[in-house]
Amino acid sequence: MGRIKLTTAQALLKFLDAQYVEMDGVEYKFVHGVYGIFGHGNLLGIGEALENVGDLSLKYYQAHNEQGAVHAATAFAKQKHRLGIMACTSSIGPGALNMITGAATATINRLPVLLLPGDTFSDRQPDPVLQQLEMPHSYGVTVNDSFQAVSKYWDRIQRPEQLMSAALNAMRVLTDPAETGAVTLALPQDVQGEAYPYPEEFFAKRVFHIDRRPAAKTSLERAVKLFQGKKRPLIIAGGGVRYSLAHDELSEFAETFNIPITVTQAGKSVLTWEHPLNMGGIGATGTIAANRLARDADLIIAVGTRLTDFTTASKTAFQNPAVDILNINVAALDGHKMSSTFLPADAKLALASLTEALKSTGYRSDYMSGYLAGLKDKWNREIDRLYTLESQAGITQTAALGTVNEHLTENDIIVAASGSLPGDLQRLWRCRGPNTYHMEYGFSCMGYEIAGALGAKMAEPDMDAYALVSDGSFLMLHSELLTAVQENIKITIVMFDNGGFQCIQSLQKEHGSREGFGNELRYRTQTDRLDGDYMTIDFAGIARSLGAKAYTVTDLKDLSGVIEKAQAEKTATLIDIKVVPGTHSGGYESYWRVGAAEVSENPETLAARNQHEEAAQKARDW
Repeated sequence: MGRIKLTTAQALLKFLDAQYVEMDGVEYKFVHGVYGIFGHGNLLGIGEALENVGDLSLKYYQAHNEQGAVHAATAFAKQKHRLGIMACTSSIGPGALNMITGAATATINRLPVLLLPGDTFSDRQPDPVLQQLEMPHSYGVTVNDSFQAVSKYWDRIQRPEQLMSAALNAMRVLTDPAETGAVTLALPQDVQGEAYPYPEEFFAKRVFHIDRRPAAKTSLERAVKLFQGKKRPLIIAGGGVRYSLAHDELSEFAETFNIPITVTQAGKSVLTWEHPLNMGGIGATGTIAANRLARDADLIIAVGTRLTDFTTASKTAFQNPAVDILNINVAALDGHKMSSTFLPADAKLALASLTEALKSTGYRSDYMSGYLAGLKDKWNREIDRLYTLESQAGITQTAALGTVNEHLTENDIIVAASGSLPGDLQRLWRCRGPNTYHMEYGFSCMGYEIAGALGAKMAEPDMDAYALVSDGSFLMLHSELLTAVQENIKITIVMFDNGGFQCIQSLQKEHGSREGFGNELRYRTQTDRLDGDYMTIDFAGIARSLGAKAYTVTDLKDLSGVIEKAQAEKTATLIDIKVVPGTHSGGYESYWRVGAAEVSENPETLAARNQHEEAAQKARDW
């Protein structure tokens, strides 16, 4: 085969355009486009290649904040079940560092995203250049070294020929279900434009096969043995069920052995809310049905979950002294958590194999069907109560959420990430279709929501995407609303305007604060504290100024009509719902460890400390 002389940037994009993945006999194009902002560090490298390489199918999307670009790319990958990604490019300096938060969000959530930040000159001739970090202990350190802490693979391309090994290693990690996350290839400004005669085979179509890992016979035998004598098993379904496309296998397993199902934030919508064994979210933001089942369970079957502190209620959720944990996961890092019996396997194959193996033993749980139905019915009545909760002060957050839930269909995706909404949504939201609940809660990154809705819509153009966001998070990052308008991509932002950071405000009060401190959007007064009147912010006006449609709702009776108007709009739309602060849902027999001051002048803080110490006694050490 011959060679093609290309710049490093041109070769990189040509390589990415030829990458595919295969799972279950179906091929998927892997890299769909490049999202970014140009500066002196990438304009004449990656920018030149995107403009002038004529046979690329990669589409360029102009971001308006580098962090927002990575969030959109992360959401795209999540909605694609990790079978498709976007690359993100930025200049060196602050542009690159703006991507750090997005990189951490992707890595924590085990989602593939490729980051291509510009870097300082490799030959160092013009040093120090604009935006260059000079460290006296090592002149080779640049701001891009910061990505090493949040990337699953990191490399700096110092010479054009290094691209070949770096690109293949990048694809190795991006397509690995157990090791995926953010991948960073730092591209020095001069090297991007340097040419090299690359072999033609480097640009040939390459297919990375995602082979499902079956359960080994010995691992399966250990798992089956664990069920002996267990009468009250409980399933925790995480994001691994979703990415493995194991919805049917999960349902069959649960129904065959009469085992109730609970879900993490990443696992929610693997089953619709009506499924009789779906008991909803578990843990600190879980339902009372799920948390009571977790309290009494003698066997936890964790499938594709990281077992985070919210899922385990800071390791207080499982109170049965005889409880064991069976952990089905492709990643050993997650599979060995909490002294689990680890079943290393793909969720889809593992559940199918475990179903057949357990059938031969005649196993069935000891739950009475009436007991499980009663728990589910009681919780559904609580949702109905909160969805219709009235207040003389105005619209309650849970009632507004109920109205939104009523108007969305099995073909609508909701995207959320932070504040009080993740708790409300995991407890209360009724998912009507699979893959419609898109929650970023590994990092709970404020600002993910709007960019995430854009990425989800780009991944699923035939579905409608709704960003459910609070006012605090909207103010942190709404730049990609402009991208949605620019690209004529219809997303709907449903904003719960509750006067600030009410989730943290409630957390303060639960831990001894009398009034809450520093969390609401209030004016400063003569007390020298932020305890004056609430600020009045025209969020609809902000959206309109960016070219979006916008509505403001102050009365619940008007919300249904406004939602219908928003659904009929052809462009990005914002609905600003003025809700009564602090009217989100509370905890249901759960605990989350945030700590409490051991010494304080406030007696209520000391009382909260005592409550914390009592709760901590119930926590397991592993």
